[in-house]
Amino acid sequence: MARPTEREALLASLQAQRAHVLSAIDGLGESQLRGSLLPSGWTPLGLVRHLTIDVERFWFRVVVAGEHLAFPSDDEVWHVPDDVTSGGVLDAYRAEALASDAIIRARPLESESARWPMTAFPGTPDRDLRGTVLHVITETATHAGQLDVVRELLDGHQHLVMTDFAGPAVG
Repeated sequence: MARPTEREALLASLQAQRAHVLSAIDGLGESQLRGSLLPSGWTPLGLVRHLTIDVERFWFRVVVAGEHLAFPSDDEVWHVPDDVTSGGVLDAYRAEALASDAIIRARPLESESARWPMTAFPGTPDRDLRGTVLHVITETATHAGQLDVVRELLDGHQHLVMTDFAGPAVG
């Protein structure tokens, strides 16, 4: 069996983290998707919307591909309006992921960003496509972990079933 190329490995890792995000919220009811358990007030659906707009769309379509797109405020991203369905948010995430994958496939991993957001992130060094993909994998994985915690608090569901790792008592 052939080993995957670096691009294939990066895409597989990113796709696995996206799937983790979606599986962490699969089966939640509308009130659970739109409710918050945390003082910061973010909701599972708001987090997916953040991943769609601030992560996938921003980093790949704007930074890597150089598209000029208007963006809602942070508050608008994280708070899903009542007239936006949960299915619409999830479909938008899936569609944006497909668009990101197409951008990743179309450019050399060494290619520089088309637009670097110095005003949004002053002092952050420019990165090539490889570095951007790694950044998005990390951010997506971090948010997937946050969703895992919220899911366990909501209904006890664990993405990874924990076993007794403590071993024998020490001391």
